[in-house]
Amino acid sequence: MVIAEAIRPEPNDTMATGAFRTFLRQFRKKRLGILGAVLVILIATIAIFAPLMITHDPTRIMVGPRLAAPSMDFLLGTDQLGRDTFSRVVMGGRIPLLVAFASLGSSLAVGLVLGLIAGFGPRWIDNALLLFFDTIRSFPGIIFALAMIALLGPSLASVILVISITSMPIYARVVRTQTEALRSSEYIAAERSMGAGTTRILVVHVLPNVLGPLLILVSMDVPAVIAVEAGLSFLGMGVRPPTPDWGAILNDGYNYIDRTPWLVIAGGIPIVLATLGFTFLGEALRDIFDPKLRKDL
Repeated sequence: MVIAEAIRPEPNDTMATGAFRTFLRQFRKKRLGILGAVLVILIATIAIFAPLMITHDPTRIMVGPRLAAPSMDFLLGTDQLGRDTFSRVVMGGRIPLLVAFASLGSSLAVGLVLGLIAGFGPRWIDNALLLFFDTIRSFPGIIFALAMIALLGPSLASVILVISITSMPIYARVVRTQTEALRSSEYIAAERSMGAGTTRILVVHVLPNVLGPLLILVSMDVPAVIAVEAGLSFLGMGVRPPTPDWGAILNDGYNYIDRTPWLVIAGGIPIVLATLGFTFLGEALRDIFDPKLRKDL
């Protein structure tokens, strides 16, 4: 009993704990990654607790203080309808994050399934899916987005659908390529010889190997999605008024830039910070987890 207690491993001395410690040690060396993580956490926190942070109703139209400069009552001034810009910026952060996670999450799920089918299925299914992916990617992204929104009408659901459709083939192709490489590996052949079915092989062996790099790719696509959503809202093809959104605030500032610069600044800075935050964090995660870029793990 004494010997068993002596050689029993400590609860913290596990592979998961060691991997997490290694990750933290590598991540501390990424200064831009730390800055990105801070920005992402800050933006996400503001978006989650936005109703508790706003000082005015972001959709309330006030007659008096229109295009007012920043003051103690209106921290970022007011827009052309007298609405509080600070409250609209704080609440507007929810839309880009919702679009990013909803669209990328759905495109990731669909792309993962189709990529596994293409990479592990028969050749005719692989060719058919590749043709489907190439057909979607053959359309210029912005032209496809404008055409879809013109057909469906400007709305939050239309933006999410457009981004999901255009992003899905990228993830599906990545999964297909890695699945095809794993399909011919020796341990997959050994599993088959032991009677393992296709579902078990995909779930137990293939999925864990393709999911990690795929999540890193998704994290690096978040800033692009935020920029696309803001651009569509700037063009009037995103969320409908009076819903606060960074792109819509930026459009209001552009229309009245000759009278006040505050709307452009208030709408542009959050987009820049969110884009930089997710970009720095995604690149740091890629550098840590990509075997080709790791040097001192």
